[in-house]
Amino acid sequence: MFPNQVVDSFRGLKTPFYYYDLDVLKATLLEIKIHGIDRGYHIHYALKANYQLQVLEIAKEAGLGADCVSGGEIERALEAGFSSSQIAFAGVGKSDDEIMIALEKDIFCFNCESPQELEVIDALAGKTGKNARIALRLNPNVDADTHHYITTGLNENKFGINEEDLDAVLEKLSELSNLELIGIHFHIGSQIQKFTPFEELCVKANQLNDYIESKGFELSVINVGGGFGINYDHPNENSIPDFKGFFELFDKNIKLKSHQKLHFELGRSVIGQAGSLITKVLYTKEGRTKNFAIVDAGMTELIRPALYQALHRIDVLTSKLPEKTYDVVGPICESSDTFRKDIDIPEVRRGDIIAIRSCGAYGEVMKTQYNLRPKIASVFSDDLG
Repeated sequence: MFPNQVVDSFRGLKTPFYYYDLDVLKATLLEIKIHGIDRGYHIHYALKANYQLQVLEIAKEAGLGADCVSGGEIERALEAGFSSSQIAFAGVGKSDDEIMIALEKDIFCFNCESPQELEVIDALAGKTGKNARIALRLNPNVDADTHHYITTGLNENKFGINEEDLDAVLEKLSELSNLELIGIHFHIGSQIQKFTPFEELCVKANQLNDYIESKGFELSVINVGGGFGINYDHPNENSIPDFKGFFELFDKNIKLKSHQKLHFELGRSVIGQAGSLITKVLYTKEGRTKNFAIVDAGMTELIRPALYQALHRIDVLTSKLPEKTYDVVGPICESSDTFRKDIDIPEVRRGDIIAIRSCGAYGEVMKTQYNLRPKIASVFSDDLG
């Protein structure tokens, strides 16, 4: 929850704004270090979750590398102080310009998703006199048991190379002299809250690892991606995911060879609980069947409820009145601009401050200026003294 002095600081700030509790971020990273990095695992922070420089600098200092899905993210990672050797470049649609950025910076690895992409990277590497290290992103056809928009490891998804195409891809690699296959890569989805999909992933990764090495390739990198979820319902009681159980699962189930290292790409689980969207009640409106709390943040600032039907906890920071049932909605001219429906929260009045919780990941990075909305501020706990 938010200490009184923090809430008092919020009263003097223009809403809406994103607030980041850096103590939560640092405590989360410490758990990742103890249970993951100290096991010898390589953890890449996924910039797509949140690319604020302060967040990136803290993640780098904690010993994480960077997982990027665009040329812009590669440049941001370098700006934050990550070395090229710490950067993996993923993504199903890398443009020629983005590939050239990665080649010029001599990044650690390209995670490649199609035969045609291999050909393009090989050709561009040849033109620049570079040798590109690659990992094949393989589609293990594992159901992540999550929202269908953020499932990425099934045959029906656009991501990765399907098993039936693997032999042809391996054969093609022998013709591409500017590529060096160093590993395999998986990512089955996002906001995965059960361990079962990860256990199934380990089984498939072990099988494919053995198969590819039997074909004469030596893989030094086994990258199992990310996707570990957070608790959106109870961020106060569960501000840090169960990293001990998560990493122990892989320690038990993944079968590494002596020359191999295990890599992860964690985003939401690193930063998700550290961020909140702070907004103010503009108006309340009572009807026959609904009470509305209309706030000054909208789907332009946090699109997840509209896009994924995501349910974020809502805390009223400045009211101690009895609870009342509301639809908490924004000002955007769209009916989908709704944060929560039929939620019981303390009765609010114009000017009350509300925190929409667990917004550190896929919150601020997905904001838009639809309706010509103004840009909003980012506030860090360290800024408040």
